[in-house]
Amino acid sequence: MADLIGDITAALLAEFGFKPAGKYLQKGLCPHCKDKSRSLWTWADKPYVVLCERKNNCGYEGSVKDLYPDLFNSWTERYQLPEQAKPVEQRNPNAAAEAYLQQARGFKLALVKGLFTQETYFDQKADNGRGVGTATVRFQVANTWWERLIDRPWRFGKKKANFKYGGAYQGCWWSMPSLSFASPDPAAPADAPKPPIELWLVEGIFDAIALAHHGVVAVALLSCNNYPEKALAGVREQIRHQGGLVAEPTLIWALDSDKAGREYTLKYVARARADGWTCEAAQIPQRGRRKQDWNDMHERGELAQEHLDEYRYHGALLIAGTALEKALLMYQHDGRPDFEVTHHHRLYWFRLDLERYAKARDHINELIAEGKREAVPDDAQAADALRECVALQPIANCDPQALYYQRNEVTGEAWYYFRVAFPHGEEVKGTFTAGQLTTAVEFKKQLLHMAAGAIFSGSSGQLERMMQRQLERIKVVQTVDYIGYSATHKAYILGKVAVRNGQLHETNAEDYFDFDKLAIKSLQKSIGLGINTRTEEYERGWIGHLWNAFGAKGYIALAYWVGSLFAEQVRAEQMSWPFLEIVGEPGSGKTTLIQFLWKLFGRDYEGFDPSKSTSAGRLRTFTQVSNLPIVLIESDRETKNGNQAHVKSFDWDELKDAYNGNNIRTTGVKTGGNETYDPPFRASIVISQNNPVQASQAIMERICHMTFDTRGFTPASYESARALEKVEINQVSGFILASLKHEAEVLKDLVDKTEQHTQFILEQEGVHKPRIAKNHAQILTVAEAMRRLVPITQNQFHQVREQLVTMAQERQRAINADHPLVQEFWEAFDFLNGTPLHTPHGPKDVVRLDHSRDPRQIAVNLNEFVEMASQHRQQVPMLTDLKKVLRTSKTRRFVDVKGVNSAIRLKKDDSTGQETGRTVHCWVFEFPTKPTRKT
Repeated sequence: MADLIGDITAALLAEFGFKPAGKYLQKGLCPHCKDKSRSLWTWADKPYVVLCERKNNCGYEGSVKDLYPDLFNSWTERYQLPEQAKPVEQRNPNAAAEAYLQQARGFKLALVKGLFTQETYFDQKADNGRGVGTATVRFQVANTWWERLIDRPWRFGKKKANFKYGGAYQGCWWSMPSLSFASPDPAAPADAPKPPIELWLVEGIFDAIALAHHGVVAVALLSCNNYPEKALAGVREQIRHQGGLVAEPTLIWALDSDKAGREYTLKYVARARADGWTCEAAQIPQRGRRKQDWNDMHERGELAQEHLDEYRYHGALLIAGTALEKALLMYQHDGRPDFEVTHHHRLYWFRLDLERYAKARDHINELIAEGKREAVPDDAQAADALRECVALQPIANCDPQALYYQRNEVTGEAWYYFRVAFPHGEEVKGTFTAGQLTTAVEFKKQLLHMAAGAIFSGSSGQLERMMQRQLERIKVVQTVDYIGYSATHKAYILGKVAVRNGQLHETNAEDYFDFDKLAIKSLQKSIGLGINTRTEEYERGWIGHLWNAFGAKGYIALAYWVGSLFAEQVRAEQMSWPFLEIVGEPGSGKTTLIQFLWKLFGRDYEGFDPSKSTSAGRLRTFTQVSNLPIVLIESDRETKNGNQAHVKSFDWDELKDAYNGNNIRTTGVKTGGNETYDPPFRASIVISQNNPVQASQAIMERICHMTFDTRGFTPASYESARALEKVEINQVSGFILASLKHEAEVLKDLVDKTEQHTQFILEQEGVHKPRIAKNHAQILTVAEAMRRLVPITQNQFHQVREQLVTMAQERQRAINADHPLVQEFWEAFDFLNGTPLHTPHGPKDVVRLDHSRDPRQIAVNLNEFVEMASQHRQQVPMLTDLKKVLRTSKTRRFVDVKGVNSAIRLKKDDSTGQETGRTVHCWVFEFPTKPTRKT
């Protein structure tokens, strides 16, 4: 077992800089308080918990299971596989199980020897249906058995243990073999087990074993909802046959300290008392992010008598019958004269009148001295006196509890997250600002606003005292203001679920995610993802329908959606991630495809129209998600009345920086300084509309374009499209989780194969722009990697690759050609300017629009051009739109906008009679190398 201790010690020395000192490791740097005196320490032989010496000012405690979970995940590889190298007769069949119990649970093997066996468990549905197995530690329970999974249990999701014949243990418990209520044999040794005076009832077998190490007799119920009716009846029956020599034990209900454990403790205490049992309770006060149980306390060395007394005190508070009874327990424990008390989710204020208390004690002593009252122990006198001079004031009809502190680092806003519980069982969660926690009036307003019917009637002084205790060492939860991937934390925050390092997590009871050392949540509430985490409900029949309905283009769109899940990582490695444009005539299936792809990600959505939003609104939309697509729909606009657009079109150049993940707009922050908010673009861009994007070359090069039409539609493809429309989100949203579990493989492929695919596309005829090749190569790489998730035949993959090559070639041709508005302009110009007019080198003829005197250039006054077009009934683009794109002219390269000495607009000099050119404001272009006009 020494090798695991060695690995733990090496990790601790490397991370915290401990100094070995005999049986301790000392002088480590505390990660919580960063104290320069280096106050962190642990035990050298059992370094399972690291602690800060500054208990009052810091109190940090860290479990090595949480710090280094990988060291506690591979028991078979570490301990069982080496046994295979030994002769058969020397092999230990329980090597992994023994190591687990000794190292992961801190148990003495001598105490648990013979109580367990090492077995195996295999789950065929785990790991996306591939199935995985593990060694287990198995215990017999009544007529069934229970076993703990010990090899990388995270692979099995929430499942950490396995029952055979699930309900067979109901009403029973597991106990140590020494438990007996038979009358002790007079001839038995003095240290022989005797019938226990107290019997602790805990949830887990490991909890019962942990308590046994400290002389506490405990039984395990296996579940908090298992009342041991049969086992208790068996105890009574056994005691009944002892002739009165054995008394019934006091039952100490010591279930877990979570919500379910507390509720069942109250329920079982009431039931057991009704059956005639004497009952008490014990509860572990929770601290830190991870729930602590009796086994944890054993490993921390916190099951000594003083610790047990403290746990029983907290148990007594839980089962106290009245608020006054609970308050008196708290006063006797802490000695504080006034404090808040919560009982049955109502809030009270306890106050002791010390002067009256002293008088009451004196009066009781006088009565005893005069013989008017029997003498009683001092504790009883104190209790009687207390009841006469305490006040218990109701101050709230609910129980507001501060859970944690959360802060938006960008805006500087911060909140305290509260849970408000009501006596009728309802719970409401919400936030309070610092200002709302400082005065009773503001607290009362926010409480009533947040939780319907919640009334606080306490004073500001009472509120301050209450908050001092609740907010002391309050946990801090980090936040992000978007949904999706957080590059800082390397985790996907997806509403109620999260994925980190391929592992699925769900929000805890306090609405945040707990990843080992990290606590995090999203502040984004506008976007809801309904992701079904039950892998057995994920249906894969949609794969065939997607191909039947949309063919290779549908698979490419899916590949882009999957690639969007890794856009941040790809941009960090390869500097860019492309945009996708899906264009097609109405009825071609664009909406059906996009809405279905969103269903795979748990969202009932299509997209938003940027032309209908303000610049500030678009910024918010573009920053709401990370590693998810942002779909821009219907951003193009048809025209009314010839050349009047009825809606302002969207300027695509706004997206130029999004290609590289840079910020697309900067806004100011409401602070006293000059801070700005310029978030990076973390998402991907999908454009869906009826007409292709017409923009600058820089934008066009960033887009991978697909055109959908109704050609090739068949009754079968129509039925497949209909089937995709009918799919429910909860049937297919498991796809996003399956995709994220392959994060490492997809990213590795993108690193290893993108350059190879880029070179392949550049070798194809007609593609020579590296950016165009790279964009399509990135999607091709994802499409190839995606075959692990969405299997297609080799022939289908060839179609996908050919389609991407065709898309790259078409994009290159689109880049080489003039913008359609520019083409329209030159067509109208050539028509209006006459044919032939002049050649680059020949004499000029009558010119109607070209003002240039240089035969190598063309100079056009746009206002004159529009006027001439109107006279000849020619439709031309709107002048404002035309000016945006004329600078991109390629067939006649743009030169400048300047004043030109006109060759066609002349003025006569009265003194000389000679004609000279007027200066005209013109757009100047190079004359095409190959003349398009005749001499």
